[in-house]
Amino acid sequence: MSRIGRDAVLPRAIVGSDDLYACAREAVEHLRRKGFEVVVVGALKTGKPEPWPLVAREVGLAVARGEADFGVVVCYTGTGVSIAANKIPGVRAALCNDPETARGARLWNDANVLAMSGRLVTDILAREIIDAWLSVKAPDTSELENIERLKSIDEEFRSSKGRA
Repeated sequence: MSRIGRDAVLPRAIVGSDDLYACAREAVEHLRRKGFEVVVVGALKTGKPEPWPLVAREVGLAVARGEADFGVVVCYTGTGVSIAANKIPGVRAALCNDPETARGARLWNDANVLAMSGRLVTDILAREIIDAWLSVKAPDTSELENIERLKSIDEEFRSSKGRA
């Protein structure tokens, strides 16, 4: 989280996109309107297309390092950035092109990176998806054991340096 002034703390989100999709631009503005400090990367920062693996890497690293409370990544289908972000230890990226999937990803999977399709998600739908994502304050307690299992799997295979 970032500090503004002496005592005020704004939640921080990082948003990255490989191109200037309407949903990515709207995600930035909607989060700012909701009081988030928003860091932008990729095409949102440079104004030109950027490689989706690098955009997802930058967002994932910021989330994993605790530099952002959560991330949003966008590419044409949303699949590539989701896969790439999930390569970062500690990232749980979920491809969510509708509000209920976004809510469920937070509630049952404790997802910390939201991936969306720049092709499918409109600016209006992006707001609805983000609102559903933000509506979940904590994971469902009935899923905490499964979330811990997921973290254990992540640690087990990452510590084995790629040996399955």
